[in-house]
Amino acid sequence: MITSTVTRTPLLKRVLQVDAIATGLIGLLLAVAAGPLADLTHLPVTLLRGCGIFLVPVAAFVAWMAARPAAPRNGVWALIALNVLWFADSVALLFTGWVDPNGLGVAFVLVQAVVVAVFAEFQYLGLRRA
Repeated sequence: MITSTVTRTPLLKRVLQVDAIATGLIGLLLAVAAGPLADLTHLPVTLLRGCGIFLVPVAAFVAWMAARPAAPRNGVWALIALNVLWFADSVALLFTGWVDPNGLGVAFVLVQAVVVAVFAEFQYLGLRRA
């Protein structure tokens, strides 16, 4: 029988906490400082701001899951799927021609994509251990 919640292991708890903090910080940074970041990276200001605005409630959801004694299994799976999708979309963005970032912009997109992929991997491992 599959339960609707999963007892959090120390790994799952910690990765959810760190993901919530990182997602919240980058979301706020992108939402508030999209203009200066666009100037530095040559990424569109609307893309940066839109991503930031999207990430703030995602961070709140992840923080909510991290604070619960038992995380909702489907919520963790949804977060893993979202992180994998974010990774794939970030990498694909660089090859579509939709944006023309400079070297710093490419590095920014790739670094955050790798960080998100690492979160997805650790969330998956934490879920498996639960």
